Amino acid sequence: MYLIINIIGLVIFLAIGFLFSKDRRAIQWKSIAIMVVLNLVLAWFLTSFGVGRAIVSGAADGFNWLVQVAYVGIEFALPSWVHVKQMDFVTSALLPILLIVPLFDILTYIGVLPFIIKWIGKGLSFITGQPKFESFFAVEMMFLGNTEALAVSSLQLKQMKAQRNVTLAMMSMSCVTASIIGAYIQMMPGRFVLTAIPINIINAIIVTSLLNPVTVTPEEDTIAKLSGEGESGKKEPFFSFLGDSILGAGKLILIIAANVIAFVALAALIDKILQLVNPWLTLEHILGIIMYPFAWLLGLNSNDSFQMAQYMGTKLVTNEFVVMGKVTSIVNKFDPHFKAVLTVFITSFANFSTLGMIIGCFKGIVDKEKNNVISKNVGYMLLSGILVSLLSAAFVGLFVW
Repeated sequence: MYLIINIIGLVIFLAIGFLFSKDRRAIQWKSIAIMVVLNLVLAWFLTSFGVGRAIVSGAADGFNWLVQVAYVGIEFALPSWVHVKQMDFVTSALLPILLIVPLFDILTYIGVLPFIIKWIGKGLSFITGQPKFESFFAVEMMFLGNTEALAVSSLQLKQMKAQRNVTLAMMSMSCVTASIIGAYIQMMPGRFVLTAIPINIINAIIVTSLLNPVTVTPEEDTIAKLSGEGESGKKEPFFSFLGDSILGAGKLILIIAANVIAFVALAALIDKILQLVNPWLTLEHILGIIMYPFAWLLGLNSNDSFQMAQYMGTKLVTNEFVVMGKVTSIVNKFDPHFKAVLTVFITSFANFSTLGMIIGCFKGIVDKEKNNVISKNVGYMLLSGILVSLLSAAFVGLFVW
């Protein structure tokens, strides 16, 4: 019964994309069908086959190994933070970013990461029939994150028409930065975190193709280049580059920590105010009621659906780290299906604060006219992020019970 509900939920989530489409006649159904089948096969392979699970587990082990290496540096500077019975959130999840961000930046500097992004993007474009740059950008987001991917693609964004910029803004709601995957898998089941990432990429293309179908001519279907070098074409000296990368990683840690502290505190303040009206009223209860139908459509029983709905709402209002912090000590006690759909749903940056980050990034890159078009589509951006998370959870949930 719950499997049937999960299947129905998958269809309904796709139907919502069609219902809110800006131009239903322009939707390329053949391309959508190919991507849906591709995601079904991918979810099936990564969750149901020994080799698929081995690939995901191997990747998770690799990130865990990086985190353990990072602890060596943390231990040298802050031994009293590491030699404890249980490390706090900042030490266990955030400080390893000081190693992982520079590592990915070094891979970008020497050309390895741009090469991987370029060819995976081209392959994805060939398979799905989608424009080259949109496919390229979807892969780019997986490694670099939303604002970083937008920044290094600034030349392309300036050349593209406003409608395509809106597509990229919507896709940016569903990204995950590879540099903080290590933080995620310290808090949630690594196999589901890593399964969610490629499925999110394809779902981001599916959802934007439904909500904002754009016709791209062969002349427009080009990739300018992966920018990031100076105007003269010369790279910044390596150690200067590395120093900037480390400082950037430190800023990222402060940003995440500040956001988590502020959002948790603001949510607590809202709860205190609501409870002045009625002791039962909390932000989680209200959001749980709103998101309950969508959680139920993921194939959960009534109790798990309500709990899932609260986590979904909290994640959208605050961020994924807030939810991860709440469930990290109990997530392995959840039944397999609940654990899978919850982990996959929260593995993305889709929340209200991300909207501001994306709009701010575009404002610094494109002209005022294009930025105004993007700002007018905030609702579509949020809807895109929610639908991608729901679809990814539904795809993975089909094969984990």
